[in-house]
Amino acid sequence: MTIVHEPGTTKGRFVAQEEGKELGEMTYSVAGPEKIIIDHTEGFLGSEGKGVGMKLLDAAIAHARKNKLRVSPLCPFALKMMDRRKDEYADVRT
Repeated sequence: MTIVHEPGTTKGRFVAQEEGKELGEMTYSVAGPEKIIIDHTEGFLGSEGKGVGMKLLDAAIAHARKNKLRVSPLCPFALKMMDRRKDEYADVRT
């Protein structure tokens, strides 16, 4: 499985792909030069049990760290996972 980042000016997404098929996505909105808001995570049909959501979140967090961004988790999945691992994400969490 690979995670592809598709950035945009005001919105972007991380897409999980396997054998040319999209397994899920995590979308975000750009909230200024130093912050993104994760607003949606979805696993597509056939992605069950593959840990797609966490792989997408890991990619989003790695992107934030690399670019010195803060992350605000609006999406229920991202919020839940970031709450569970507060210490791990404290450096990027708003």
